[in-house]
Amino acid sequence: MIARYFPIIKRERRAVVLSTIILLQALCAIFFIGDVIYDLSQGDHLDDLHLILEGLAALALIAGVIYLMHELRDLLDRMASMEFGLRVARGEMIILIESFFDHWQLTPSEREIALLILKGIDNDSIAKMRGTAQGTVRAQCTQIYAKAKVDGRTQLLSIFMEELLHVGEEQ
Repeated sequence: MIARYFPIIKRERRAVVLSTIILLQALCAIFFIGDVIYDLSQGDHLDDLHLILEGLAALALIAGVIYLMHELRDLLDRMASMEFGLRVARGEMIILIESFFDHWQLTPSEREIALLILKGIDNDSIAKMRGTAQGTVRAQCTQIYAKAKVDGRTQLLSIFMEELLHVGEEQ
């Protein structure tokens, strides 16, 4: 379950790291700009190599801050787009599941059990969750498999996996 959310956590961590780097670079740029201004206010140091290097470092840091802010904005936009795509895919998956359930003419309780099966929950846990006997759940599972014309859980799951893989090939 945790592995499913790892890419999201990794992207969020990347955004935090980029934000931290931007902040550090901005602080360094402010320091160098302040130092250059201070040095200039103390006298004519335009030919001083030290002052020129500090000025160039400040300009490089400012350019880095601007570039990293652009990258961070792009990263956040990509994260939002991926999250939106994931939500759309989930919605389409529910529509797909409901269309199969309609085609198989599952009763409301069979639909509930079939959904729990698709989520990978075993019969004993389904019985406990629904407050019914294990035999009742097994009987309803048998009815679901018969209506779907499959032999068991694995084949029921494979129907949806095949559909998802088929949709992925079309794109």
